[in-house]
Amino acid sequence: MALQDIVAQTVAGLGYELVELERSAGGTLRVTIDFPWQPQGEERFVNVEDCERVTRQLQYTLEVEEVDYKRLEVSSPGIDRPLRGQLDFERFAGEVIDLTLKAPMGAAAAGQVAPNRRKFRGTLQKPDTGDGWELTWSDEPPPPQPGQKRAKKKEPVAMQVLGFTLDEVKDARLAPIVDFKGRRRAGVQE
Repeated sequence: MALQDIVAQTVAGLGYELVELERSAGGTLRVTIDFPWQPQGEERFVNVEDCERVTRQLQYTLEVEEVDYKRLEVSSPGIDRPLRGQLDFERFAGEVIDLTLKAPMGAAAAGQVAPNRRKFRGTLQKPDTGDGWELTWSDEPPPPQPGQKRAKKKEPVAMQVLGFTLDEVKDARLAPIVDFKGRRRAGVQE
């Protein structure tokens, strides 16, 4: 049985889902877990006790399966959680994500963005019609640094929309945006 299958079955048996499995050249096995998404359910977050529980079970399972590794690390997906499949995209619709496409935009952008651009940050949305996904963003200039003068009047920056399918995605992650005044991700509605 493949390592991916062994770890996924063990993690699922404990009530979690496998988000990512990475094996480094130094023998470290990194396992990222999360709770399975339930559309109408309450959002739950992985804590230290969850990681300990999975670590103990994986140590036992990997020993029985005679998997060679030097170190095992089990963690939560973190603030920049990777989005892997259709369920992840549905779960995080409305959130700000960082998206990297497999191929650059090319002429498809009709001069709106650089033709060799592949990386975008914007709000993930499901369009009303069609199968794909949309990313809405504006290329607003960064705020001035402390001590710099601000422009008196700014022209509003136009919103842009990128349509894409999951087949075109090389990497997608939640954007690591933190609201330090509260204990939740910025932009998350209660």
